[in-house]
Amino acid sequence: MNNENFENTINLRQGKDKEFLLEYLKKMPIVETACARAGVGRSTFYRWRKEDKEFAKAVFEAMAEGEGLITDLSENQLISLIKDRNFQAIQLWLKHHHKKYAEKLDITANINIKEEPLTDEQKELVEKALIQAGILLNTNQQNHDTGNQQPAGRDNSGNIKTASQ
Repeated sequence: MNNENFENTINLRQGKDKEFLLEYLKKMPIVETACARAGVGRSTFYRWRKEDKEFAKAVFEAMAEGEGLITDLSENQLISLIKDRNFQAIQLWLKHHHKKYAEKLDITANINIKEEPLTDEQKELVEKALIQAGILLNTNQQNHDTGNQQPAGRDNSGNIKTASQ
């Protein structure tokens, strides 16, 4: 058997194994179980999923389909339990399907706000940050009309000057 035939045989077998895995994941979306049924190691499965983008997409779709099937079966069983007057089943259904019975979270807090003025150093840091963010204009340059220097981000009156002004 030459190398090309050997490669074709391996690719054919891997293709069949991948198809079996996908079909099983549609019925039971558990990788370990699907791999055991297909006779494929989990590390091989994850390697295939990593190397083969089409297979990875098909795995995602198959597992979503399988999860949908399990959800349908679970809801069917839950409804059967509700019909049998199982209180836990009734409670679970109401908690998740009716606002009135949902769990509630009550948050209470006392908030004390202390207004402390910024120090000159803090004001300078805030101004530098606002200038770097492009919110304030940097007017710490020579004013060509008067020759006066103004602090960064302030106009001649000392008011903060924004980039839009």
